[in-house]
Amino acid sequence: MESLDLGHWLTYHDSTVDRVALSFGSIKVTWYGIAVVCGFVVGLWTASRRAIKDRITPEAVADLGLWLMIGGIAGARLWYVVEYWKDEFAGRSLWETVAVYRGGLVFYGGLAGATLATILYSRKRGLPLWKLADALAPSIALGHFFGRIGCFINGCCYGTHCTLPWAVHYNDVPYDNPGQALHPVQLYEAALNIALYSLLARQYQRKRFDGETFAFYLLGYGIVRFTVEFFRGDYAVHYFGGWATPGQIASFVLFAAGLIIWVNRKQLAGRKPQ
Repeated sequence: MESLDLGHWLTYHDSTVDRVALSFGSIKVTWYGIAVVCGFVVGLWTASRRAIKDRITPEAVADLGLWLMIGGIAGARLWYVVEYWKDEFAGRSLWETVAVYRGGLVFYGGLAGATLATILYSRKRGLPLWKLADALAPSIALGHFFGRIGCFINGCCYGTHCTLPWAVHYNDVPYDNPGQALHPVQLYEAALNIALYSLLARQYQRKRFDGETFAFYLLGYGIVRFTVEFFRGDYAVHYFGGWATPGQIASFVLFAAGLIIWVNRKQLAGRKPQ
């Protein structure tokens, strides 16, 4: 292989990089799984420290962790199974639908599941939902950074063909034409998520009303995801004449939701007596 390099260092299924980090007999721990766990732990910890500003205790945020884990994983896996049912799951054992340790989690499904879990938890504990959402928002981007690093090592969510010096190669991806040079789109998104985290963490300290930081997250990530989707090569289906991916459609919905929330929360804040 002659391009690089980053691509040479991360050519898979040779002696350089193994997707499996640890093995205990038949139990295998992948780098993808480690990255997801790291993202969850770091994200939850930073959110617990941030929430103190809004008088939400770190313990209350920590207790939310189990709810987020169940809702996020269930939503992310369900979305993936529905989206890739024909290609990966039809006619196979139902066990395959829950084998999340192999990868196969869709962020938008995880966000939806985690959002529902947060709503239910806040009602159960009597916590202010929008204050809690604001505290969590920057940490979603931070956790997603780790997740995309895991995707990069795992070879999922891969990019389109690339002729640039930093192209990467996987010996088994794409499945129909493995070994070709691809955009490291997972790293593009990881970098943008770190930038988004930095911006949101600063904005949180200056937010003007509850819900603003969360709304800005939806707006910001909608733009980030819509942009990087132009470099994604793992979709079998496109819309609107072939240019729009399912992720871009979801990004548009996310952006619209963020805009609606921002306008609504701003108007409500303006009506409150001073």
